[in-house]
Amino acid sequence: KLPNISGILTSMEFSKYTKTTLEEIASLFSVDPARGLSSAEIAERFKKSGGNHIIESKISPLKIFLRQFKSSFIYLLLTAMVLAFFLGEFTDGWMIAIFLLINTSLGFYQEYRSEKTVELLKKYIKTRVKVRRDGNISIIPAENLVPGDVVIIEAGDGVPADIRIIENLNLCVNEETLTGESAPVQKNNVSLSKENVGLYEAINICFAGTTVVSGYGEGIVFATGKQSVIGDIARLAGEMSHESKFEQELGKFSKFILYLVVVTIAFIFIANLFLKGWDKNVAELAIFSIALAVSVVPEALPVVMTFSLSRGARRLAKNKVVVKRLSAIEDLGGIQVLCSDKTGTLTENKLTVCDTCGSGDGFAPRDAIFSANMGGSYLTLKGRRQNPDPFDVALWEALDKNEQARLIATVKLRNIPFDPIRKKSSVLIKEGSKTILFVRGAPESILEISNIEQGSKAHVLEWMASEGRAGRRVLAVASKNLTSDDYDSTRDETDLTFIGCVSFVDPIKESARIAIQEAHELNVAIKIITGDSKEVAGQVAYMVGLSKSADDVLTAHEFFALAENERDNTLERINVFARVSPEEKYRIIALLQKKYQVGFLGEGINDAPALKIANVAIAVASASDIAREAADIVLLEQSLTAVISGIREGRAIFANTINYIRSSLSSNFGNFYAVAISSLFIPFLPMLAIQILLVNLLSDFPAIAIASDNVDKRELREPKQYNIRRIIVFGTVLGIVSTIFDFITFASFYQVSAGALQTHWFMVSILTELLFLFSIRSRGWFFTAVRPSAPLVILAFLAAGATILLPFTAFGQTMFHFIRPSAESLGLVLGIVVTYFIITEIAKVSYYRIANQATSL
Repeated sequence: KLPNISGILTSMEFSKYTKTTLEEIASLFSVDPARGLSSAEIAERFKKSGGNHIIESKISPLKIFLRQFKSSFIYLLLTAMVLAFFLGEFTDGWMIAIFLLINTSLGFYQEYRSEKTVELLKKYIKTRVKVRRDGNISIIPAENLVPGDVVIIEAGDGVPADIRIIENLNLCVNEETLTGESAPVQKNNVSLSKENVGLYEAINICFAGTTVVSGYGEGIVFATGKQSVIGDIARLAGEMSHESKFEQELGKFSKFILYLVVVTIAFIFIANLFLKGWDKNVAELAIFSIALAVSVVPEALPVVMTFSLSRGARRLAKNKVVVKRLSAIEDLGGIQVLCSDKTGTLTENKLTVCDTCGSGDGFAPRDAIFSANMGGSYLTLKGRRQNPDPFDVALWEALDKNEQARLIATVKLRNIPFDPIRKKSSVLIKEGSKTILFVRGAPESILEISNIEQGSKAHVLEWMASEGRAGRRVLAVASKNLTSDDYDSTRDETDLTFIGCVSFVDPIKESARIAIQEAHELNVAIKIITGDSKEVAGQVAYMVGLSKSADDVLTAHEFFALAENERDNTLERINVFARVSPEEKYRIIALLQKKYQVGFLGEGINDAPALKIANVAIAVASASDIAREAADIVLLEQSLTAVISGIREGRAIFANTINYIRSSLSSNFGNFYAVAISSLFIPFLPMLAIQILLVNLLSDFPAIAIASDNVDKRELREPKQYNIRRIIVFGTVLGIVSTIFDFITFASFYQVSAGALQTHWFMVSILTELLFLFSIRSRGWFFTAVRPSAPLVILAFLAAGATILLPFTAFGQTMFHFIRPSAESLGLVLGIVVTYFIITEIAKVSYYRIANQATSL
């Protein structure tokens, strides 16, 4: 059951702290920022708030094992098994028990192994944090933080809790795991006046789970563990659960079988008693009724599904896809819309230098790149084992070895980090006898302090606008020779020599274009739901072929500002949504689910609610623990191609599973009604209980091989959904054909003897069902179908051989009460079987033609 997510962000209390002044936040938490909390206060607060951690569910083998029984179909088989044992039909009971054991063992092994794989991906490094307590600075485990603690963060640190910044120096934080925005966010300690700010606007707050890219900051903890934004998202994800479409439809199918069997068996049992008298053997009739009930139940279905799903899971594992929930593979095949972030899925998630621009004929692109490196802090942060700014990483990698060596040899006199107010950073270097100032930052800020001709400036501005429309980020750099090492920003940052601009792009994955084309061929719509900017998201979508224009994109705010009756049409038309918050991701997926089966690929903490509500939740190995916990499928490599392969695999599994259901339902229903009805008109049972069970055994084992069967490519072109009504109609139509031939067999042998009818009906029942397995594999004629798998052919031949030979053996005659067929009767049986196959092929092709015409109307 899904909780109401409406207003999730307003339920988080971070917004109210953005309005507090520094004095107010200190007063609220009764802390002196200069001294921090006392030991006594810490102990008292720890009792109230608990540890600064989010409780994660642990792998429970028992839970995974019990999960294998969570199916209406399994309940039906368990009931049949208990009844069989109760009535003394031990062969039947043990046969069902064996099927259940195989199913649960395979399912448990696969899912437990997948859970273990996912567990190995989790990081067990204990996070430590610098705090001010009792007037001293100390380093403690992050889990020991309490509200009111004064935390100190620097470049490379992970933010351990939600904190209100009280002091900062060029503090820059990467919030991608929370907001989806790949660009670092500048933070400050200035109070905001706006009410109910969103995550993107809370510039005076650092959230747990984010990372400090550069600068320094101090803050007062106002929320830890489950009370933090991360904790609220984790709580929401933990409260939500959903039953997959596959499980829902299987439950409906099980209930239909159960109701049909109970009603029919009750009628047959009572009718037999009334027509044949109460003096007949009631126990024998009861056992016959139970065996007849079991005969119509496709008890091998769980095994077929588990074999198919396990085989699919193994094949996906070769492509580095870990399946946590087996039934998710089949749900994956039913996906009609796949929602994903763009970063790391469509793009490489790594900034790269794209282009350069300068002024005048003497502009040298390499000078622009090298000078931009001069103004960065890559080597400084690397030396401290901290994470450099993504722009610095891209600029460093754009240098050749000689340029890198020259940069390493540079002597830096002073480094003034990026300031969001100045919108630039400055570096003073010594190169020989020269003292040079390099300033880099937002192009408009650099142009303002540079000496550049108007014509050149217009050219640069035009280039910048073009790069912006392409969704690229631009950095400008300028320099100035100083007469001394004494630097003053007001005095020296004027009349600079403009060197040039460098643009950056997050490269498109080549595999993404191919994957999107394959998705189109599979009729899967892909929609990008990202926290990134509108320009960047739109351009990426255009480049990979998801939209016809880079402008064909909406922000979440624009989308939800539409009238409700406009949103459905917009969802169909628009494939890219930008600046999307966790709540809005959830709402978009919920809207899509009104019409479609939706898969969601996410990785951030902010993706957990969307992962929980999606029909299929997919996370990457590098995702946050919360996202991996919520996922059904984990990608060891972040690739859209792997997801598309999973969709194709899921559809193949669906095709094979549905083939088994159709085959079993049609054949079993035909035999079920023929045996049940004929039992009313003859003085003996048309087939003994043990013979009915043998029919099940010999026909079910070849049917299990359907899990390994090859699938026609035409079956993979459309998303597949279980449609109980269509399955029942198909089973009824082909079941009638089966019933007719059962009655032909009945008419041919019932006057000879009870043994003759039972023996020959047994043979016809199995041989026709085996042939039907091959007929059902294609919607067209049998000879146009893709070649069947070797296991299916081998097991079918073995079952057919056993069926024909068993009545000729002493074991078959003694154990199962068969009689030895004559050459003439065996020829008649084979003639009935061949004719049945021909008529079935005609009925099948005619049914699909009529069904297709009805669908197209």
